[in-house]
Amino acid sequence: MASFPVELLFGIYLGILTGIIPGLVAWSLGFVFKYFTGVTIPGFGVVVLAVALAGVNGGLLALADPTITQSANAVTVTTAILVVLMISLYAHSRGDQMGATFPKRLSLKQLRERTLAADVRGALAGRDEARVRVVGEVADMEGYPPLSDDLRAEIRASEWTFPADLRISELESRLAERLKTEYDLGDAAVTVDERGRASVVAAPPFSGLSKRVPDDKRAVSVNALVPTGVARSDEVTVITPDAQVRGTVVSAKTQKAAADAGPDPEASSVGDEDDADEDDEERVPQPVRAPTTTGGEGRITVAVTRTDAEPLLKADRARVVVESRGVRREYELLSLLRRAGRRFGRVTVGADGPLDGATVGEANVRGAYGVAVMAVRGASGWAVAPRGSTTLAAGDEVFAVGTRAELDAFREVVA
Repeated sequence: MASFPVELLFGIYLGILTGIIPGLVAWSLGFVFKYFTGVTIPGFGVVVLAVALAGVNGGLLALADPTITQSANAVTVTTAILVVLMISLYAHSRGDQMGATFPKRLSLKQLRERTLAADVRGALAGRDEARVRVVGEVADMEGYPPLSDDLRAEIRASEWTFPADLRISELESRLAERLKTEYDLGDAAVTVDERGRASVVAAPPFSGLSKRVPDDKRAVSVNALVPTGVARSDEVTVITPDAQVRGTVVSAKTQKAAADAGPDPEASSVGDEDDADEDDEERVPQPVRAPTTTGGEGRITVAVTRTDAEPLLKADRARVVVESRGVRREYELLSLLRRAGRRFGRVTVGADGPLDGATVGEANVRGAYGVAVMAVRGASGWAVAPRGSTTLAAGDEVFAVGTRAELDAFREVVA
């Protein structure tokens, strides 16, 4: 006869081995009943069934059976029964808990509407924001030429900051747009998980400067003393001896001072970032910011009309004056709405839906759905603050303001 500790260990081993199937049964019963009926099965009934399934006749009554308690291997069998009992109780409680929290109608759309995990969010500059970083290799998009190694590495090392309450689907669309804007990508597809890790598939830029010049404009470069902080899309006035020309910056480049750049000065340009220190073994990704010039002698390229291009082409040098674009009130409006618990939402009118063919007044959007229609974009163009007589059609985009729940309900009904 084995010693008591050996029999005890053997009983634990036997209980774990025989408790797998009873544990699965206990978990399944707890989950199914809670999920479909909302009723919690008494744990005592579940463990009695589990121990009976483990092969001991009578379930827990076997603990009082003299043929078991007085047998030579009583310690082993009793320990195994207790182990099966604990496994079944734990599995039942976990199944009951999962049945209560599991979504009743799980769909791919609901999975995409999840937000980032709470521990990924952080307070950045006093706001609740989250960092999204690119992981893995940046893949090439099928049907397009491959990315250059430098561009691939630059995207791979980037890190982005977004509001922490954005849904994952919206994070993906925003990051794709920012990648296309910052790196002039032809196209980009992004997948983000709950940990803020992004997988990127990208296409190289279709073109360089010509892509940023409007159809009715011409790009002209001039030598000038470029102000510090000039970025793309800034409005500037270029002054030459023959004319004063207003234009939009599409590119700018300045030379660093020799004292800062060393014996081999490098150009600091709009769209270029400083190289990392070669002595750093580990490069810490930094948030991507809008590229701006460092100021100094350089060249600036502006988009101007055909008539204004001629005096710039004749000038050897020009002076640059940056003009104010005014206060961006739309950002203040969005901030006020967010503080009040409101959000902007864009909804596409679905065919044969309640808004297809109806006017804004007939649909009674505010009364029926609790949201306010701020603008409508259709085939005929934009309608800001539309009147009640504005007719909506399938494919029109409705921009509405409301709480998140109201916008979700409005989107489901309309789309």
